Amino acid sequence: MGHRKIIQSFVSFGFMAVLAAWASDNEPAEVLSGERSESAASKWGNYNGEPVTKWNADGRTMTLLTELRYTDPQGFVWIAPIGSVVDGASIPRYLWSIMGGPFEGKYRNASVLHDVAYGQHNRPWQDCDRMFYYAMRCSGVSVVEAKSMFYALYKFGHHWKFPIKRAKPVKFEGQLVARAEQIPRAIPVNPEQINEARDWIRSADPSLDQIEQRADAEAW
Repeated sequence: MGHRKIIQSFVSFGFMAVLAAWASDNEPAEVLSGERSESAASKWGNYNGEPVTKWNADGRTMTLLTELRYTDPQGFVWIAPIGSVVDGASIPRYLWSIMGGPFEGKYRNASVLHDVAYGQHNRPWQDCDRMFYYAMRCSGVSVVEAKSMFYALYKFGHHWKFPIKRAKPVKFEGQLVARAEQIPRAIPVNPEQINEARDWIRSADPSLDQIEQRADAEAW
């Protein structure tokens, strides 16, 4: 009887040892949170600084009290300098309902940078919208929401013809046009199109180029 118990104990111990070895072989290696954050930041760019703002007397705009810098995945540095006035106007108001407000939660940094970039007109609007996408991803916004916002901005945003500063007006389509002239938006925000695009993005996971192609095809 004693020998049987010893054998049973030995078998049980051996079985548990095999399970432990299998679990250790199949258990993913532990990744330190700092390393994971650094990897994500390098993929989507990285921030330098935190935006500190104060509400202005008009109750609609805010002034930036600290500088915010963002380096995008291509290495270009976007700067929202101290004293910048932001109000979320670079993002169509309907989209605020998707975001929960342009300066709330994970959208805050990207919205501040996008507002400043749209106000300066120093870069093509296409670059500004792509920066907004990358900055959202860097802040932890999900790929579906970030790409949906990118689609909506590309299609319904307030764009301009000549994003690069020029000393004099230039000739465009037979007439002189001032630099960075605003393009009137003939297409109002269409919630149904945004919802359809979001469903497509969720199922197909398109690239940014493919999203632009879809928006262009729908616009004409």
